[in-house]
Amino acid sequence: MQPRVSQSTPCVTPDKNSVAVLMKTRVSRLLSASHRIKNRNGPRIGRFDHAGRVVTLRGHSGTLVVLGTFLLWFGWYGFNPGSFINISKSYESGSYYGQWSAIGRTAVTTTLAGCTAALTTLFGKRLLAGHWNVTDVCNGLLGGFAAITGGCSVVDPWAAVLCGFVSAWVLIGCNKLAEKLHYDDPLEATQLHGGCGSWGIIFTALFAKEAYVNEVYPGQPGRPYGLFMGGGARLLAAHIVQILVIVAWVSVTMGTLFFILHKLKLLRISAEEEMAGMDMTSHGGLAYVYTDHEDEVKKQLGAV
Repeated sequence: MQPRVSQSTPCVTPDKNSVAVLMKTRVSRLLSASHRIKNRNGPRIGRFDHAGRVVTLRGHSGTLVVLGTFLLWFGWYGFNPGSFINISKSYESGSYYGQWSAIGRTAVTTTLAGCTAALTTLFGKRLLAGHWNVTDVCNGLLGGFAAITGGCSVVDPWAAVLCGFVSAWVLIGCNKLAEKLHYDDPLEATQLHGGCGSWGIIFTALFAKEAYVNEVYPGQPGRPYGLFMGGGARLLAAHIVQILVIVAWVSVTMGTLFFILHKLKLLRISAEEEMAGMDMTSHGGLAYVYTDHEDEVKKQLGAV
């Protein structure tokens, strides 16, 4: 196997660079939104009312959200199992047990974490909000995928279920915190990839199995593995440092970029453009046609 990370690095697990890329992107998004809130009109117009209460803004198409989620789901199998590159490689433990076994295990853990997170988000948000929401389920699924990516090949399936369950509540908690702070991320990208991705890094340091680590990274005995699997705290310490380094690096590099964009008045469109819609002001036409009949439907339901 040729993993994404260096074989000489003692405290990393498969696909760790993938998680790092996701986290860097989402921390950048957090910095961008924070800069807008501080230096401009804050969140999107209408996102919060005058009393500070959350106002749910209408999305474009739930159907397209689900379609896009399934496309990402399919692509994640190339992202996680596909990272092995070489399939036909036997392990020393036997000719019938090799790289193909690790690839299969990676596909299973990826699926279990995502599906567990989706179901947990479905019922969790139902209990908290009182209704079902397909968009929440899609984001929960992706949160589970983001969390399991770091340790997908070095944990057992049962641990992947736990990973997905916790990642769903991490996402829900991060969204609640974002609402309280009036932080507006239309895609929940920071909460999803930043929050769930951070949990995934910690999760790997807790549940990475020694046998799987040695199989995926052969030739270097003594590699650290999960704390809860008897491997001590070395891997956990390294992963905590990794999270801090990612946040620091992105804060310096992207914070500078966003400051420059703000000074050049390129970070956010004007209030007039926002109200009119960029489909009209920047692209020359309307992409969506809405018929607002919610009040009429409510009256009909009330009359029944």
